[in-house]
Amino acid sequence: MDYTNGQRAEILIQALPYIKSYTNKIIVVKYGGNAMLNDEMKRSVMCDIVLLSLVGIKVVLIHGGGPEISDLLEKVGKQSKFVNGLRVTDAETAEYVQMALAGKVNKTLVNKIGSVGGKAMGLSGIDGHMITAKRRDEALGFVGDIIKINSSPITDILDKGYIPVISTVACDAAGNTYNINADTAASRIAGELGAETMINMTDIAGILRDVSDPSTLIPTIAIDEIPSLIDSGIISGGMIPKVRCCAEAVECGVKKVFIIDGRIPHSIIIEVLTDEGMGTMFVKQR
Repeated sequence: MDYTNGQRAEILIQALPYIKSYTNKIIVVKYGGNAMLNDEMKRSVMCDIVLLSLVGIKVVLIHGGGPEISDLLEKVGKQSKFVNGLRVTDAETAEYVQMALAGKVNKTLVNKIGSVGGKAMGLSGIDGHMITAKRRDEALGFVGDIIKINSSPITDILDKGYIPVISTVACDAAGNTYNINADTAASRIAGELGAETMINMTDIAGILRDVSDPSTLIPTIAIDEIPSLIDSGIISGGMIPKVRCCAEAVECGVKKVFIIDGRIPHSIIIEVLTDEGMGTMFVKQR
């Protein structure tokens, strides 16, 4: 679509109040799943993040990479095994998880940000002992629960004008490496940073009353409404832990948490800088 110069100027003017409200504040973006698998979509997300950074918003990008881990394990002839949705991670698998997340995925995203005009620095939860963890269950191996978040490496990089890109591998005092759920890490990091907003990019429109009808999107949910939505089956399956992580972020002080469809081009900009918005917003209370 072609726009006149006047129309372009009007779009910028309409975004101005939102830019002003977010300037010098932190937005945490959790990025993963199917939104990462397409290069065109990946470029769209990176453009959104760079734009927000250039207008004075401090963006922290936290990523998963389950499909990339599975691909790497398949290439080395190691079968992926899951228990209740969690990847069983023995010592060898933990090395491959670190290789895929802190290596390939992390540096690809850093490179993408640079290619669209941004400045990014890649980190893992091991750097500066940013994420300290303990073993969740012996049967799961090196799947970790977060004990502590050290936000100093993140704030140091933000203060230097870079976008931190964080892979969710963690460590303990003994030097063990742990695989950490990216949704959980994002909610804890957002809370520790005192983020204004957390955006969880998924491959669905948000929370729907009827999963077959996009018009039944629930635009706003107070966290005390979540148990009844789970009991009624509106929130079910893999969305339950994702929504609970959103609630945890709100309980840790994040003012607004969104679940949005990362497959839609420029979904972050639509959510943050327009009246329209998209997805489902979680808040402390209505």
